[in-house]
Amino acid sequence: MSVAHVCAAAVVGVGVDGAGVTVMVSPAVRDSVHATDHVAGELEEWQLTFGEGPCVDAFAVGGPVLVVDLGSPDFLARWPAFTPAALNSGVGALFALPVQVGAIRLGVLDLYRVRPGPLSPAELADALAFADAAGTLLFDEAGIRPTTVAVAGQGDDPTAHHAQVYQATGMLLVQLGSSAEAAFARLRAYAYAHDRRLGDVARDVVERRLRLRPDPPGDDDDGR
Repeated sequence: MSVAHVCAAAVVGVGVDGAGVTVMVSPAVRDSVHATDHVAGELEEWQLTFGEGPCVDAFAVGGPVLVVDLGSPDFLARWPAFTPAALNSGVGALFALPVQVGAIRLGVLDLYRVRPGPLSPAELADALAFADAAGTLLFDEAGIRPTTVAVAGQGDDPTAHHAQVYQATGMLLVQLGSSAEAAFARLRAYAYAHDRRLGDVARDVVERRLRLRPDPPGDDDDGR
């Protein structure tokens, strides 16, 4: 059994439209390991790019974050960048459940529905069981390496570029003379400021079409 199997089983067992698992080192350093479809992949992408969303909060608090109606003004205020992007992707409800083994937090299982609505007590219990199963699988994987990303049924894998995010972060760490978290934050800030996907910016860095300089914020970071 793999994390992909857990995600697929969660979709059927809980009665949701899609699922994704993200491995997290900290709220700022994380990566997706699997998404069942394009929308689930986009949800992980938005949270990775904007640094906010149910996944981030669930990991930080160590408990479920249950978004019954993403269109509620409360969630727009809570996640001003993530919420409009997720709504535009067609998400009505989103449920983020910590993936952990004992006290060790490994990441988050995200489940989404197109239509708003809560999980029943039985569905929530099943979702928590799937999160536990994902945690066991991730914990058993040597090094818990999230560099091989799989999206079921996708010829054009929307999260396959996430490995490049790690590579780009490593390159920026050297270019900027900063920590890994600071390099990742700079990469994410550039993507947000230029209204681009994080993976696309990372690809430009890796392929040396973009070089970010250790200049004060507001300077043109095109390396020219």
